[in-house]
Amino acid sequence: MTNFEEMGLNPGILKAVQELGFERPMPVQEKVIPLMLADSGDIIALAQTGTGKTAAFGLPLIQSTNVENLNPQALILCPTRELCLQIAGDLTDFAKYTGKLNILAVYGGASIDNQIRSLKKGVQIIVATPGRLIDLIGRGAAKLFAVSTVILDEADEMLNMGFLDSINEILEEVPDGRRTLLFSATMSPEIAAIARNYMEKPTEITIGTKNSSAENVSHAYFLVHAKDKYKVLKRIADSEPNIYGIIFCRTRAETQDVASKLIQDGYNADALHGDLSQAQRDTVMQKFRIRNLQLLVATDVAARGLDVDDLTHVINYSLPDDTEVYTHRSGRTGRAGKTGISLSLVHLRERHNLQLIEKLVKKKFKALPIPTGSEICGKQLFHWVKKLENAVTEHQEIEKFLPDIKEKLAELDREELIRRVVSLEFDRFLDDYRHGEDIISPTSDRESGFEGQGRGSRERYAGNFKRLFINLGKTDGFYPEQLIELVNTYTKGRKIPIGKIDLLKTFSFFEVGAEYADFLISALNDKTFMDRRVAVEIAQEKTISTDGERREKRPAKWSDRRPEKRGGERSDKYRKEGRKESKPYKKEGRKPGR
Repeated sequence: MTNFEEMGLNPGILKAVQELGFERPMPVQEKVIPLMLADSGDIIALAQTGTGKTAAFGLPLIQSTNVENLNPQALILCPTRELCLQIAGDLTDFAKYTGKLNILAVYGGASIDNQIRSLKKGVQIIVATPGRLIDLIGRGAAKLFAVSTVILDEADEMLNMGFLDSINEILEEVPDGRRTLLFSATMSPEIAAIARNYMEKPTEITIGTKNSSAENVSHAYFLVHAKDKYKVLKRIADSEPNIYGIIFCRTRAETQDVASKLIQDGYNADALHGDLSQAQRDTVMQKFRIRNLQLLVATDVAARGLDVDDLTHVINYSLPDDTEVYTHRSGRTGRAGKTGISLSLVHLRERHNLQLIEKLVKKKFKALPIPTGSEICGKQLFHWVKKLENAVTEHQEIEKFLPDIKEKLAELDREELIRRVVSLEFDRFLDDYRHGEDIISPTSDRESGFEGQGRGSRERYAGNFKRLFINLGKTDGFYPEQLIELVNTYTKGRKIPIGKIDLLKTFSFFEVGAEYADFLISALNDKTFMDRRVAVEIAQEKTISTDGERREKRPAKWSDRRPEKRGGERSDKYRKEGRKESKPYKKEGRKPGR
């Protein structure tokens, strides 16, 4: 392997690199730095987050920048404020011994007037988010006529965030003879389009495999009931006393809910999502970076561009809708040559999504058993014992109290003293798991409560079935998984055998074991789903229509959530008066059906 001295970096940069603790270049640095120093043209580098990309483009960029020229010579575009500040900070560290090099970070959420003043004083390198740079160009503050190098960092993230038009607009402002470098974790069609439009025969460098996750990350999952997700999350955190990770959720509401529960249960956790102000985001991130927080619960949008070192875990509380997003999530750990773990909480209906992700990252995920209470207690106890072994005892203040303490504890032998200390430290924690039931991963439809939703369900359940009506349908976003979750939520984990499910537009029918029908009707009636009151009752018998087709009657008492569209009070009025209701199309001169 080459070292930094052999790459041709100047003494000032080498000194800064040495102080930062860089020993040998990482693969992406080993390939990109010589190409940039040789000015060999445009470059596309496909590499995961945390593989040393900033130093790969930053070190040669600093060496090639003319400190005497106060016009912007290099432009670095990145997706978020956090990454923008991180890159600018790293470049400042690299340039510590290279003379007066002005590096400016421009991003939304900060004073644009201050940024304009800094640009007027003169800067050589601009690190920017696309939106704020467009504003500065529009005000005539950011002049890019002297830019000779453009770097698009985390290009796939910027496109995912909708910055394509802004990137195109910015690249149109930069001189044609520039050199363009594009860094991305994945090679999407949109990335390829940018390369075609704005790059001249780029050299392509791939670290690892295209669209693959970091090599140092292990991938595993827990198969769980949807209702047990939070309980399993707690068990993961408790079984890893030194955990330092990000928990990814699908929505802002889910993010805040999970974070609030963790905080209430005594974990060092907080939420990061789009509803927070920039000041709140900065506060949360600062606490997380200095490890005052062990767990950061975040949405994908909020976590884009986060650059935090030494994460031990990424936990997918919900699998992402876009399978490529998984690559970005898992890339938050296993950085800079270190190992990391990506864990996913998967319920049975998500197994297909999991298979798609496995195909994308070209890795088979390991199925893990949910940690038992006994295992968790053992790990926590030995973690505490290790801390006890390493505790510093050279505190002069306690010396004067030791004789009295020894006298009070003199009657306790060594074994009893240890037992009491451990019990005192872990009494509440041990009670949580000593008396609680272990959570079992679902291994079949029957165990999971999904039984009956496929062929052979009646064979698995020997009893009779009753057909029930429910006033929820496809227009409510109501599908089999929502039905099962509704049943599981309000039946407190009882195994309810469910048979055939028929989903219609505004209502549905489903079969349930006959002996459970009354219990389920009572459990679900008057509950809520998506702000709608739930109504469940025995379905009426099917009848033969005039055309010979069997049709099922809705319950006589059933009423739609939009009564005005089904007659409502107006129809009742005309019916009582014995008159026919006039048709609107007759008044308006329109034909029926138009």
